[in-house]
Amino acid sequence: MKTQVAVRSGFRSIDPSIYPSKFLSNLGIFCVLFFAATFLRAQASSAAGTAQVYTVITNEALHDDGDPPMLEAGDAKVRQGKTPLKVDQLIPARGDNAALQLFILIDDTLDSGIGNSLNDIRDFINAQPATTVIAVGYMSNATVQIVQNFTADHALAAKSIRLPFGQLSTMDSPYLSLISLVKGWPEQKVRREIVMVSDGIDRLRAWQGGGLGPGFGPVFHSIPTISPDVDSASEICQRYNAIVYSLYAHGVGRATRNSWGLQNGLNSLGKLTDETGGDLFSLGTSSLVSFKPYLDRLQKILNNQYYVVFQAAAKKKAGLQRINFSTEVPNAEIVAPDNVWVPAAKN
Repeated sequence: MKTQVAVRSGFRSIDPSIYPSKFLSNLGIFCVLFFAATFLRAQASSAAGTAQVYTVITNEALHDDGDPPMLEAGDAKVRQGKTPLKVDQLIPARGDNAALQLFILIDDTLDSGIGNSLNDIRDFINAQPATTVIAVGYMSNATVQIVQNFTADHALAAKSIRLPFGQLSTMDSPYLSLISLVKGWPEQKVRREIVMVSDGIDRLRAWQGGGLGPGFGPVFHSIPTISPDVDSASEICQRYNAIVYSLYAHGVGRATRNSWGLQNGLNSLGKLTDETGGDLFSLGTSSLVSFKPYLDRLQKILNNQYYVVFQAAAKKKAGLQRINFSTEVPNAEIVAPDNVWVPAAKN
């Protein structure tokens, strides 16, 4: 029987203490998560006024037709403003540290014409390595209906993929759905990444306009420039180290018949994915003929990720801080979240 959970309530459906057989299908998966969760322990203590933080970065080739070179210790440079930061470790997300929690998140407002592309997603899921656990959910009513909890059984996860309903609910916002998912996702020091299939249109707030957030005045104006929830979703994802990728697909309803609305949805997805260190796969506002070439690109991204452990300047209160990553390695470019969560300075 499929589990239906409103993630806003706490994401209890993947709490291992409540659903151990669903969350961790066998001892092998537990070991993968255990090793990945413990490699950051026993690090050097932070210097006064600094805090040790980590994030996940991607090493991408400057030219799409090539493979990026391997990064070695010292190849990743981190700055906070103009100040260079001490990098403690650069750890390839491979071997014992390859654990990945991958959430496939599909918008239920999508047109049923996406059906043929769903096989591409199923093939992508089935091709994942044993170190990847996968969950599947559908966005509607500002929450997520989970149809498959995290599992190492990739065939089971692929089987749970269904056609989106192609209907509107009373609260269709992919960004509020994403927020509710990430807030309830139990924290572990493994890669946490999301593939969001959506047109990016916030039918709840961006389309309705008027008085619902920053830049929304008391006078109604349809289709504001961007949904006010995009920034919130981006910040929540960066706070909890969740990287978002998006496959653009057409939805249903009046909003999709307006070029301004379509472009706003695309821009919103671009902003979200860029700020979290992910990527948007699209052909403008045209439907993708096939998801496969973009999922192949995503696989290359997942194969070239690293954990960076470094010392950041801590403030009195914990919070997100702007960090810049770079490398001088030829034909390499580091893609990373715009901000990292820095704990409060110790007294």
